Amino acid sequence: MFHEKRIVVVMPAYNAARTLERTYREIPLDIVDEVVVTDDASSDETVAEARKLGLRTLVHQQNRGYGANQKTCYTAALELEADVVVMLHPDYQYTPKLLPAMVSMLTDGPFDVVLGSRILGGAARKGGMPLYKYVANRGLTAFQNLLSGAKLSEYHSGYRAFTRPVLERLALLENSDDFVFDNQMLAQAIFHGFEIGEVSCPAAYFEDASSINFRRSVRYGIGVLETSVRLLAHRLGWHTSAIFSEQGRRLEPGKAGSGGVTLDEKKS
Repeated sequence: MFHEKRIVVVMPAYNAARTLERTYREIPLDIVDEVVVTDDASSDETVAEARKLGLRTLVHQQNRGYGANQKTCYTAALELEADVVVMLHPDYQYTPKLLPAMVSMLTDGPFDVVLGSRILGGAARKGGMPLYKYVANRGLTAFQNLLSGAKLSEYHSGYRAFTRPVLERLALLENSDDFVFDNQMLAQAIFHGFEIGEVSCPAAYFEDASSINFRRSVRYGIGVLETSVRLLAHRLGWHTSAIFSEQGRRLEPGKAGSGGVTLDEKKS
């Protein structure tokens, strides 16, 4: 417990066997109640590594995609009665040492969502972000701020923390199962008026760190543009999008281990 709040770290994993333990060892476990690994049908030893570490592990029997993996993550966190949920990639691209700062911004307010920003402090290029990704990040972020009315330094960080009400309110089951899920989730949080804070976060780009290729980056960028236009259109009443609708499908605690997902209980 941290300030009487239950903290759960979720790690959506895909072929992260070589970096999982290193990431886990740096998590400040004195403030974290549970660590959950959800494996999206990895072809390496990710599941074996997670089990060796004694972590609560959920395994997709078939590869479903990054977004679908997060849906499993957050459903499991709600089942574990989390008050605050931190999504940390197990590829060691983002430092776990920022968890206390991110968590405190949620438990003590005034934020509902906290992002680890690679742009604040100029950490992105220093950490090795490819130039084309940096330029795309800045361009897409400017476009998104313009259409959403927000003033974030970046929308594309994979290091995020949420309060429980955010995960309960957003229609996350309406979102994509692919990488654009991240962006849709932020657009939903903005639409519903949740307060979003940022902390400067160094990020490392190296051989074992996961990264999508140029083709998938383009596909992601198109999805980001579409999401921003859908947000504006929904606000203005031009078009109704299920991801922003009050009738949109939300997470259903109790189903994290269903539908082709196996669950390992945490070892004692």
